[in-house]
Amino acid sequence: MAFSFFGGLHPKDNKAYTRDRQIEPFAAPDVLTISMSQHIGVPCEPLVKKGDPVKKGQKIGDSKGMCVPVHASVSGKVKAVEARPHVSGMAMMSVVIENDHQDTLCEEIRPRDRAQVDAMTPEELIAIIREAGIVGMGGAAFPTSVKLIGGIGKIDTLIINASECEPYITADDRLCREKADEIIAGIRLLIRILEPEETYIGIENNKPEAVKALQTAAGDTGIRVKPLPAKYPQGAEKQLIFAVTGLQVPSGTLPAAIGCAVLNIATCKAVCDAVYSGMPLISRVVTVSGDILREPKNLEVPIGTGFDVLLEACGLEGEPYKVLSGGPMMGSAQYDLSVATVKACNAVTVLGKKSRFHVEDPHCIRCGKCIDVCPMRLMPVLMYRSLGSNDVEEMKKMDLMDCMECGCCAYNCPAGVPLVQMFRTGKQKIRSAQQK
Repeated sequence: MAFSFFGGLHPKDNKAYTRDRQIEPFAAPDVLTISMSQHIGVPCEPLVKKGDPVKKGQKIGDSKGMCVPVHASVSGKVKAVEARPHVSGMAMMSVVIENDHQDTLCEEIRPRDRAQVDAMTPEELIAIIREAGIVGMGGAAFPTSVKLIGGIGKIDTLIINASECEPYITADDRLCREKADEIIAGIRLLIRILEPEETYIGIENNKPEAVKALQTAAGDTGIRVKPLPAKYPQGAEKQLIFAVTGLQVPSGTLPAAIGCAVLNIATCKAVCDAVYSGMPLISRVVTVSGDILREPKNLEVPIGTGFDVLLEACGLEGEPYKVLSGGPMMGSAQYDLSVATVKACNAVTVLGKKSRFHVEDPHCIRCGKCIDVCPMRLMPVLMYRSLGSNDVEEMKKMDLMDCMECGCCAYNCPAGVPLVQMFRTGKQKIRSAQQK
């Protein structure tokens, strides 16, 4: 059975815009901006300088510690190495590449046959995954190699996240329908590394074609596809674990504490590509959708492609009110459309003025509707009050750091209080106080 986690919502999914749009390869633009910060952890140090030639798949950034490399998604010449706008809202060191449109492949990229792969140890597989620059592609961007190293010998249950509960986004749905065999091959590699007792694919039951494709590809491998009742935020790590297993991750701990590991479905496809074809993570499927786009699409986009280029390809039918990296619930609004796609960017969502729900000078009316829908069982109304008093100790008492910024509280707030933005600010205040 599927367990229903506490709280959550059923927002209009708006997936009809792109649900039946097949994945299209997107031609790389003339110039790509590849950020050195595409993962949680230490940003990469550039390994190239202005004027250097680069080849497709060549490593152009790396560092030590919790870090994975970044690679050139095209061949060409380095135009600049400088700070550029980033989807996080900050300026990050980036390598700007002038595309020569030759797609000259780096010599180090070599395919491996099944016999070679079967002879590899878990440590060798993890080394390949690390060198390929693979991160969590559902939005968290946690280095996959680090998660795997930390999970060896501790994982009983491996859960693959194909929920994709965020409105508008259909990238993972299409990936499951069109690349199920590669996904299952990637999952089997992860099973070899972690050696779990059980492996599940958690997917919402509003994706019947994807469910069928995965079940067919999984066959008798022991990988169980588990359709779940659609509910936002089903794709959040802790909520998905509870929905699949009935287990709860204790506050302040990671899933490994209860013997679970969760990886995104697109990450599994990237693992397959890295191990078998030798190709690092240099492109990903991105849903470009919204209510004012002439032709919403699912695109296989080279990392470093500008949002402005993607919007031009899909066509705007009006002035955007908001352009988000990600979906409308958890995505981050962009102030500069020259920002480029990164490894964790699964969608570019464009909202017109009819989607503008703004309240001037909002005030909490203490109705408690935010409490009813919080999947983390927090008290957003009291968290909001602690922020108003700027009391860091009170913020900690309210477990503000447990907030996963899913947006359920803000969505359900009749007063229009921008709760998520305020909680993000509060978290930063807590971190600053801890650093001091």
